Amino acid sequence: MRGSSFKTMIFKCFRPFALVLYACTAINYVAAQVPSISIPPVAAASVSDPRSLNDWLLRMHQASSQRSYVGTFVVSAGGNMSSAKIWHVCEGKQQVERVETLTGAQRSIFRHNNQVITFMPEHKVARSEKRESLGLFPEMFQSADSRIADFYQFRREGIERVAGVDADIITLMPRDSLRFGYRVWSERQNGLVVKLQTLDTDGKVIEQAAFSELQLDAPVSMNQLIQMMGKVEGYRLEKPVLVKTTASAEGWALRAPVAGFTAMNCYKRPASSAGEGPLQWIFSDGLASVSIFVEPFDRQRHVRESSLSLGATQTLTRQLDAYWITLVGEVPAATLQLFASGLERKK
Repeated sequence: MRGSSFKTMIFKCFRPFALVLYACTAINYVAAQVPSISIPPVAAASVSDPRSLNDWLLRMHQASSQRSYVGTFVVSAGGNMSSAKIWHVCEGKQQVERVETLTGAQRSIFRHNNQVITFMPEHKVARSEKRESLGLFPEMFQSADSRIADFYQFRREGIERVAGVDADIITLMPRDSLRFGYRVWSERQNGLVVKLQTLDTDGKVIEQAAFSELQLDAPVSMNQLIQMMGKVEGYRLEKPVLVKTTASAEGWALRAPVAGFTAMNCYKRPASSAGEGPLQWIFSDGLASVSIFVEPFDRQRHVRESSLSLGATQTLTRQLDAYWITLVGEVPAATLQLFASGLERKK
């Protein structure tokens, strides 16, 4: 549940799309005092382009869910580099995607709407899971209630060519020290994200993800990808079960909210012969996310508390009474500490 290097790499391959998908969820403003950092004033979008931050995010989201393309995606973080080949096709509200890892362990990941199958050839295992879709037209963009702009300010940075296409550049800087900033390149004609940099609180690039080559509106066959997705002969098919729940129902709470971060989902795996199933509690501020994993403490497996940083991803582990807590997020380490210190057992 804490995630392997492969899972981390795959998530990062979708980082630009994760960025705009997280922005598809309504974020409630949490009034709280947080440490401030000194950020140079950011100019508003130019007079010739009056689009708001939400306008830009909606445009990127629609492009990611409506454009077909084939490309090679490269991620650089913490001195490591990973790459994957992506085939993406859309027909109406139907989306199908195929991802082939080009570095590290061989993996083939297929997604048809909210159904995902991961093929692991060296183990002859295929893992089938359902992952919730946030929809093509999130309600937050249809109202004035979006709070992302309360925590991020943005400016246009110009135009640059990436993977053979002209792209607009915008920078999103946090208004406090609890989150990272982003510099985003989106294809000018339709808004597909083609490059993303994550910036620390000093504005330094700590992670980059970009297409090295990209063919827009590629002639990808949806039926062919769906057929490939269904070829599980010779593989042991696993179907992990995630049960949707709430943290309060499982006896967990935060003593105080972390400014801007709202609880999005909570899942639990069913209990097994090994004991109680682990819990995952997910938070987001609209762009960044934090997951809290809770499982029974095991003295043999959970040796010592630790913290780890890999690019933008921070990990923190600690023991809390009879439980082992793992926090993972694309946020500064201090933000994870706030979540960790506020977590409490209610029953």
